[in-house]
Amino acid sequence: MSTPTTPDRARMREQLRSTGLRVTAPRLAVLALLGEHPHSTADQVAGGVRELLGSVSTQAVYDVLNVFTATNLVRRIEPAGSPARYETRTGDNHHHLVCRQCGRTEDVDCVIGPAPCLTPDHTAGYVVDEAEVVFWGLCPACASE
Repeated sequence: MSTPTTPDRARMREQLRSTGLRVTAPRLAVLALLGEHPHSTADQVAGGVRELLGSVSTQAVYDVLNVFTATNLVRRIEPAGSPARYETRTGDNHHHLVCRQCGRTEDVDCVIGPAPCLTPDHTAGYVVDEAEVVFWGLCPACASE
């Protein structure tokens, strides 16, 4: 993983401060890694952070990811049967394509057509604020094998 450029580091520092979080090396490293590698698992994030910073505990990385999820700096997606994945693209309710074989995950901006529906026929009193759609299949590399 490459070291973020000065403007990127300044932007990341501002993101942290705007959510009331202290700027720390592990937090900057997690933001940088997820910016370069969206849809990474916690283990992948931890490995990348260790490449950048050296010794960082897995628990510290999980703590950063949990705080970032709570403050909407990152989004946690949980495709069925797959480890949770994290991305910095938040607040736009986009969807995902997931490869059944290798787990590669890609963003899908919009769902078109009549199905699946994104408005439930009843809410049972819930205040619905998000719809999550995951498309499953094989990525181009796995499909060509």
